[in-house]
Amino acid sequence: MTSLMHTRLAQLLMLFPLAALSAQTPDGNTTIRAVAGPSEIVISTSSRFAGAIHSLTWNGREFIDSFDHGRELQSASNLDLGTRITGETFNPTEGGSRRDFKGNKSSGRVLFVSTRSNALQTVSQMAFWLAPGEKSGPNLAKNTTILSDHLLTKRVQIGWKNLPHVISYDVTFSVPIGERHTHAVFEALTGYMPPAFSEFLQFNSNTGELEPLSDGPGEGPRPVVFTVPGGTHAMGIYSPGRPGARTTGPGYGRFRFRSEKVVKWNCVFRVTDANGIAPGEYSYRMFVIVGDLNTVRDSLRTLSTLNGGGPR
Repeated sequence: MTSLMHTRLAQLLMLFPLAALSAQTPDGNTTIRAVAGPSEIVISTSSRFAGAIHSLTWNGREFIDSFDHGRELQSASNLDLGTRITGETFNPTEGGSRRDFKGNKSSGRVLFVSTRSNALQTVSQMAFWLAPGEKSGPNLAKNTTILSDHLLTKRVQIGWKNLPHVISYDVTFSVPIGERHTHAVFEALTGYMPPAFSEFLQFNSNTGELEPLSDGPGEGPRPVVFTVPGGTHAMGIYSPGRPGARTTGPGYGRFRFRSEKVVKWNCVFRVTDANGIAPGEYSYRMFVIVGDLNTVRDSLRTLSTLNGGGPR
C-alpha cells in the first residue's frame, strides 16, 4: 500500500470510528438490518466480493442479482489515463474483476470493515475490471496490474431521519497520485436487480409522481425506480447532488439486459479538467429507497422536499 493510501486509511478511521479495527485483515462478511414497515431490510456484504453488497432483502424478496463480481450493489469508476476515455478500459471496480466471474475470491481487497446493528462502513482497494491484455469490445485495457491503487470508502445506514425505508449511502473515491486523468466517470452506485423488477419509472419532483420510463439504455436527470408488476416491491435511487467544480451529475441510468436476465440502474457523476484531475477524494451522497411502490414514491417526495427539489 502506498504512503498516500496509508494516510487516507488512517484519516478514514479517525473520521468514522464505528468500532475498533481488528488486528487481522477483515474478511468482508457483514450483515446489518432494521425494520421498515412489515419487514426488516437486511443488507449483507461478502468477502467474495471484497466487501461489496451482494444481498438486500425486504419482505421476502431479494433485490440484488449477484450473479458474478460485477452484478452487486456497488461502486466503480472509469478514467481516461490521459487518452480518449473508453468503456471499462481503466475501470476500478469495488466487487472485483471480470476474470473473477463466479469464483469465491475477489481480485480486490478489503482494508477495513465496521458495523453496528443498522450501519456499516468499508474501505476497499478496488480491482480493475479488466486484467492487463484483456479487451472491452475492441478496446485494450490501459491498466498494467489487476489490483488498482484506488480506494473506495462507503458508509451505509438503513433508515434516515424518520424514513425507515430510506438507506443513506455515502461513497468516497480516492484517486491516487502518479496517474494523469482529464476525464473521470464515477459510477457512485449501481444496482443490478433480478429481471422481475421489470417496470422502469422516473420521479418527477414537480408533480411528486412516478412516470413511465423507456428501457433505454439511457441516462437522465430524474431519479429512477424499478418495480415488480403490481408494485409490491420496488427500489429507487436519489441523490441530492450538489457536485463540485468541473463536475456534472447526478445522472440516472437504466438498462435491461434481456439475454443476461438482469436489469440495472446507476447514479453517475462526471469530472472533467483539461489540466488534469487532482488526486484526492471525490465524495457523493445517495439514498436507496426500498419498499412497495407507494412507499418508495412517498419517500422520494420527502427526500426531494428536504433537499430543495430537483429536476422537473
